[in-house]
Amino acid sequence: MRKLIYGINISLDGCCDHTKFSGGDDILEYFRELLEDVDLIIYGRKTYELMVPFWPEVAQTQSMNEAANAFAKVFAKLKCIVVSQSIDSVDNEQTMIIRDNVKEEVLKLKQLPGKAISTGGVELPARLIEWGLIDEFHMVVHPLFVGQGRRLFTEMSLPDIMGLKLVASKTLSNGCVALRYERI
Repeated sequence: MRKLIYGINISLDGCCDHTKFSGGDDILEYFRELLEDVDLIIYGRKTYELMVPFWPEVAQTQSMNEAANAFAKVFAKLKCIVVSQSIDSVDNEQTMIIRDNVKEEVLKLKQLPGKAISTGGVELPARLIEWGLIDEFHMVVHPLFVGQGRRLFTEMSLPDIMGLKLVASKTLSNGCVALRYERI
């Protein structure tokens, strides 16, 4: 069965609002390497509208620095699922929409042959975690306190404590720490 991987940037005080962080080449390289082992991404509407069409356009124009352009090239090759009730259609032939039966549809995707599946954002991953569908967690912890902004999983409800096993950690040159956990 394919792994479903969740990746997110987070501050020490739990903020996951991307507008509060300064990105950096290290972070783009970390997530590019992660996406090289993926062939499908699943996003909710908000994350989809943030990531697509931005990164595919950068892949085409190569309008940013070397790290961002490399990330964009990898990102643009991925198939995408957007989970949304409000998006009627997409202009991208690599993207499909899931409107209903999200848990069942994601389970079907995990059973198909292929590389790992990646997800990001907050609301959709929270549901996927609640349903026990996330296999691996990649948390890039930024060495700062934000004090405000969206917090990770403030509304998530788990039936039981979910144990995780640290399988890798990496300190990036910008001071961020990338943590990789697997569900046990």
